[in-house]
Amino acid sequence: MTAWDEIRTAYHVARLGTVSGAAEALGVHHATVIRHVDALEATLGVKLFQRHARGYTATEAGMDMLQVAQATDDQFAQLVSRIKGQGDGVEGELIVTSLGAFSYLVTPALVDFQLQHPNLVVRSLTDERVYRLEYGEAHVAIRAGAAPEEPDNVAQKFGYQNYALYGSEAYVARCGMPESQADLQQHTFVAHDDESMRAPSHRWLTANIPQENRRFRATDDRVIRDAIAAGAGLGFLPEICANEIGGLVQVAPSRPEWAVPLWLVTHVDLHRTAKVQALLSYLKDLSRSW
Repeated sequence: MTAWDEIRTAYHVARLGTVSGAAEALGVHHATVIRHVDALEATLGVKLFQRHARGYTATEAGMDMLQVAQATDDQFAQLVSRIKGQGDGVEGELIVTSLGAFSYLVTPALVDFQLQHPNLVVRSLTDERVYRLEYGEAHVAIRAGAAPEEPDNVAQKFGYQNYALYGSEAYVARCGMPESQADLQQHTFVAHDDESMRAPSHRWLTANIPQENRRFRATDDRVIRDAIAAGAGLGFLPEICANEIGGLVQVAPSRPEWAVPLWLVTHVDLHRTAKVQALLSYLKDLSRSW
């Protein structure tokens, strides 16, 4: 079946609910939309829409078509993004993904990189999910933890994020400075609310500090950072981040077992493009100063 124009038209009708809306989105006459929908229904031998005074409502078959067409439309959009990423200059869109917790590190770096390359449009995407580089969702991903293993991705070590245990000056003045690991049992802690977290510092915390002592919990690392700074309790922070916040006391220095490896990940199709290579070189140089 090769009726891609008709499928695309029907997709927009299902998405928008009216012939006029689909016509405007596609830049065609409304008669073309009606003709495409009628032709597609004739080809498939089913009704894709119920017609009524307010517009078109997708039938069950129409909803099936909508899901497939939307996935196809998304993949075409991602393909376009990948093709655009293959230019020869450091310009156009540059999409970088990372965890929001690394914003203090990543955002200043991307701003400085963009200042060096003013023709770039930088898109910094933060989410817990892993973006699909093979679909063109990003040019560069900054990931933490175990080495990425996707077969078509290029993963390069970006260094380590060293974590230490901190409390605010106000908290230490109020509750005292722990002198040993045994002393930590008497203190209140700020921790992640998800017990299944695999971060080394979180695993150490759950193994060594009673749950009742972990009295301020959050699901966002930025909230955890702010709670520690506000004096809610002791907690783990990256050393670089803690040094920039100020007003904190390091109550236990970083340990190798608390460190988190960082990775720069690219897709093999975009790895050698000019802007990806320029960003990778910049970030690697920057990491040497950490």
